[in-house]
Amino acid sequence: MKDFPRKSKLIAVRDWITRVSGRNTLLLLSLFVGVCGATVAIVVKNLLYFTTQLLTTALPEAQVNYLYLAFPMVGILLTVLFVRFFVKDDISHGVSIVLNAISNYGGKLRSHNVYSSMIASSLTVGFGGSVGMEAPIVLTGSAVGSNLARLFQLSPKQTILLLGCGSAAAMAAIFKAPIASVVFAIEVLMLDLTATTVVPLLISAATGTFLSLCFLGEDVMLTNAPTTPFQLHNIWVYIVIGVSAGLLSVYFLRTSRFVEGLFAKIKQWRVKLILGSVALGALIFIFPAFYGEGYENIASLMRDDSVSLFKNSPFFGIISHQYGILLLFLLGIVILKVVATAITNAAGGVGGVFAPSLFTGAFLGYLIAVTLRYFFDIDAPITNCVLAGMAGVLAGVMHAPLTGIFLIAELTTGFGLLIPLMVTSPIAYLTSKFFEPYSVYTRKLAQKGKLKTHNKDKYAVRQIDFLGLLDTNVRTVPLNATLRQYVEVIADSKRNIFVVIDDDRKFVGLLLMDDHRDVIFKPELYDTYRVRDLLYIPDVVVFNTDSAEEMIAKFHQTQNFNLPVITSDRKYLGFLSRAKVLDAYKDVIAEESDD
Repeated sequence: MKDFPRKSKLIAVRDWITRVSGRNTLLLLSLFVGVCGATVAIVVKNLLYFTTQLLTTALPEAQVNYLYLAFPMVGILLTVLFVRFFVKDDISHGVSIVLNAISNYGGKLRSHNVYSSMIASSLTVGFGGSVGMEAPIVLTGSAVGSNLARLFQLSPKQTILLLGCGSAAAMAAIFKAPIASVVFAIEVLMLDLTATTVVPLLISAATGTFLSLCFLGEDVMLTNAPTTPFQLHNIWVYIVIGVSAGLLSVYFLRTSRFVEGLFAKIKQWRVKLILGSVALGALIFIFPAFYGEGYENIASLMRDDSVSLFKNSPFFGIISHQYGILLLFLLGIVILKVVATAITNAAGGVGGVFAPSLFTGAFLGYLIAVTLRYFFDIDAPITNCVLAGMAGVLAGVMHAPLTGIFLIAELTTGFGLLIPLMVTSPIAYLTSKFFEPYSVYTRKLAQKGKLKTHNKDKYAVRQIDFLGLLDTNVRTVPLNATLRQYVEVIADSKRNIFVVIDDDRKFVGLLLMDDHRDVIFKPELYDTYRVRDLLYIPDVVVFNTDSAEEMIAKFHQTQNFNLPVITSDRKYLGFLSRAKVLDAYKDVIAEESDD
C-alpha cells in the first residue's frame, strides 16, 4: 500500500474547522482572528511600556533631558536597519497598506506584515518617536486575518472580511472600544455594511476587548475623565471647536505631505536619518510632550495641569511663571506636533497618525477652553473641550466622523458627551473634506487610481480597458475624395458613419450618411461634390491619453452613442461605443460583487 505524506498540522486544523463548522467557518475564524489580533495588541502595548520604563528610569534625572535628544535617533536607526536589511519592504503608513490590499490584491497581505510593523513601531515609539502605535497594530491584526484566510483558501471577499476582523480586534484591544472598532472597519476600511460582515466584526471586536480587559486591566484610557453634563448654552463652543478642528486637520494633512515631500527629495537614507533625528530631538528637547505617543499628556490636560508638561524643557522657568507664554507654547505644540510626526516617519521611523491626531485635538480643545477663560472670562468645560477636540481632529484627518464620536464616547466609559461629539465631529469632517477630498490614508492611492474602497464606481470605471473596446470597422474616406468615391464606400459598408482622414492619415472629421441623402442619390452631382464639402467636424473627440473620468465625461457632455478616438497627433484609432463601455462596467461590478 502506497504511503501518502502526512499533512502539516496547520492544514489538519484547517480541514477540521471546515468540516466541523461548515457554513459557520467565517464565524469561527472571526473568533480566532479576534484572539490573535488582541494578542498582538497586548504584546505590543506591553513591549512599548517596558521599553519606555527602561529608558526613563534607568538614567539619572539630571541626564534625562539631554539623553532624550539621542533616544529618537537610536530608535529610528534600529528601525531603519530592521526594515532595510531584514524586512526589505515598505511598511510605513499601515492603514494605507491595508486599503491597498483591499483595493488591488483581494485583501492579501504579505506574511511578514504579521510581525514586521509590530517590531518596527515598537522600536520607533519606544525610543521616543512622535508617532502612534495604532496603525502598525491595525496592519498586524489585518495581516493575521488575511494570512489565515489564505490558509483556508477563502475567496477575496471573505479574505477582506477576515482582514477587517483582524483590524477591528486589534483596535478594540488597544482602546477597549468594540463599537468604535467595528465602526472603524466599516468607515475607514469601507467594508460593506451587511449582516454577513457585521456579525464577524462584532465577534472579533468583542473578543479583542475581552482579552484586553483580562490582560491589561479594566481601566479604559480616559476612565476618570472629569466630564461635565452637556449644557445648551455651550453649544457654540463645540461649533467653534469643530470648525477649528477641521481647519487644523487640513493643516495637519498638508504639513505632513509637505514635510514628507522634502525628505523624499533626499536620496541618501543616512542623511534622512541624521537630519530627521536631529530635528526631532530638538523638537522633543523644547516640547517634551512630543516624546512617544503622548497619551499621558492628555490626562494632564484634563486635570488642567499643562505647566507640568514642560518640566524637562529648558523654558520651564519662563512658562511656569507667565501664563501668556504658556499659551504660546501650547499653540506651538498644536502647530508643531504634526511636524514631529512627519519627521519621525520621513526619517525612517514606523508609526501612525492616529495617536498624533488625538494628541493634537486634545491640545486644541484645551487651548480654546483656556483662551476663552483667560481673555474672555468664559468658563468653558475644559475636559469636554479636550475630548471634543480629540474627536474633531480625528474625524478631520481620517475623514471618519463616526469613529471619532464612538471612540471618545467609549474611552470615557459613558455617552454623556454624545451631543457635543455629534456637533464637533461632523463639523470638523465637513470642514476638512471641503479643502481636502481625501483622508491621510487614501490620498496617495486615489492619485494613483488604486482606491477601490471609497469610490467603487470610479474604481470600476478605471479598471475598464477603453482602448481594448475600440471599434475599428468604421471605414475611412480621404478628405479629397469625390462624392462618387464616397458613394462607392457607402455601397461597400453596412455603417452610416465614416471617418475622414487627410493625406497623412490624420483625423479630420466625420461623414454622417443621413445628413447627405439629398446628394448621394443624385448621380449628376457625383463628380461635382467632394468629401470636404460634406464634412462634419465634431466638437468633442476622445484622445487615447484621456483618463477614464475624462472619457466618461465626454459621453455625458455630447450624449453621443459613439465617439472617435485619436492620438495626440490626431492619428485615427477607432470608435468608442457607449454601449460597450456600459457592458464592460457591468462586468467589472459583477466581478467585484462575486463571492
